[in-house]
Amino acid sequence: MSQSSQINRRFVLAQRPKGMPTDQDIRLEEVPVPQPAAGQVLLRTLYLSLDPYMRGRMDDAESYTPGLAIGDVIGAGTVCRVEKSEHADYKAGDLVLAYTGWQDYDLSNGEGLQKLDANMQHPSYALGLLGMPGFTGYMGLTDIGNPQPGETVVVAAASGAVGSVVGQVAKLLGAKVVGIAGGAEKCRYVTETLKFDACIDHKAPDFAEQLKAACGNGIDVYFENVGGAVFDAVLPLLNTKARVPVCGVISQYNGMNSSFEHDRLPLLMGTILKKRLRVQGFIISQDYSDSYPAFFKQMSQWLAEGKIQFREDIVDGLEKSVEAFRGLLVGKNFGKLIVKVAD
Repeated sequence: MSQSSQINRRFVLAQRPKGMPTDQDIRLEEVPVPQPAAGQVLLRTLYLSLDPYMRGRMDDAESYTPGLAIGDVIGAGTVCRVEKSEHADYKAGDLVLAYTGWQDYDLSNGEGLQKLDANMQHPSYALGLLGMPGFTGYMGLTDIGNPQPGETVVVAAASGAVGSVVGQVAKLLGAKVVGIAGGAEKCRYVTETLKFDACIDHKAPDFAEQLKAACGNGIDVYFENVGGAVFDAVLPLLNTKARVPVCGVISQYNGMNSSFEHDRLPLLMGTILKKRLRVQGFIISQDYSDSYPAFFKQMSQWLAEGKIQFREDIVDGLEKSVEAFRGLLVGKNFGKLIVKVAD
């Protein structure tokens, strides 16, 4: 047995971040690889997902799920290989979707594991297009947004794991789709590869004017995952009875920033009333878990038919997780951010 295979590297929460997480907040530990007891499997992480919600779990604040305690391994969805099995339903070599976090190895009693096809062409897609981000985009758009043919759908972070799915599904449902992304390269990708009708660069000095020009008939559905200045530009363009599914507000996850300077709550509440907006937050795992099989079947079919494009931003090496996560929080990634931990 090689030395590296006897050690489990894992990132734990050392202290609560104040703003952007630092190397002092998240500590890399090395501990012995645990061994499975009866009814357990030893999982080897192959890919782990980095997602914005992880920042909120590092704070000691009430939320929809318990936060991390100091010393906890940073949680994350993972694609793992069963290394050793003392569980009747799993054998060594099985591929599974798990939630083992930022580490090389973990033990599981089988609860919450989902077997993946051993011949899956892109196992990492189980963390993106066919996993939580794709599922989030699909359900938030179709159930809360409910776009009708000819309506205008706007999605922020349009080149990202969630936004790219939202826009492409909206196009398949017959809507006009306007994306918002950061930078010319991402905007080109959104229009040329994902086939959105338009994409506006939120870094442009005349961003609000460009967005208004692209949405000549106003906005019927706005899929919110950014908040801040982007939402400021969207709000006056929302049509009467517009729907706003809210799955995240990444611009606010590191606490106070320039977008907090003015109290916009009265404007927001007044607009919700006057335009009878439907603004609804949702947590995919808590609100729609029963719908996953139907989503997986539909998205797999679209993927096989070439109707959906999906881009991954893969970082090689568990040790790069913290740096990559910081980049995610400021939009440096281009596509679904995944850490490749092992072959």
